[in-house]
Amino acid sequence: MFHNILVSVDGSPHSDQALREAIDIARLEKSRLTLLTSIRQCPSWAYSPVSVAAAEQLSTDFEKEAQRVMREAIERVPSDMPVTKIITPESIRPALMRRVESGDHDLLVMGSRGRGGLSASLLGSVSHYVLNHSPIPVLIVHAREEKEQGAPERKKKAVRERPLRGDGAGASATT
Repeated sequence: MFHNILVSVDGSPHSDQALREAIDIARLEKSRLTLLTSIRQCPSWAYSPVSVAAAEQLSTDFEKEAQRVMREAIERVPSDMPVTKIITPESIRPALMRRVESGDHDLLVMGSRGRGGLSASLLGSVSHYVLNHSPIPVLIVHAREEKEQGAPERKKKAVRERPLRGDGAGASATT
């Protein structure tokens, strides 16, 4: 059913859980994974003549962080599973939408919340946007809350957030 699964990774607990779920699905479906992460960008106001050196260092740090996130994600993928990695300088929302609209993927798996808490509250959630605009099914994954970390594993249940359409578009489930 799923041949190429796109997974958004950012190192957050929700993203880590999304990768675990995607690996499980890919193993069952004998699918390949495409992992996508975005290099955070410094705001344009940070490039003033006074702070340009600091902004350049911050940009370098953001690129190293994206490479670390991708390296850690790749290390978690079984060695016998085909995987493609994409590190993009583009913001994550347009990068994800460009990939899902390309027709190369038949499922997008992503965490319900990423690392962009402040920007998400100002600009809107990436997962919410993608869920409402994606032409392919989207699986939004929630990480267990920290208070539950020591609690016994509870049975997961899937919740359909939007009715499935016959073409698979608009599909969504949360675990």
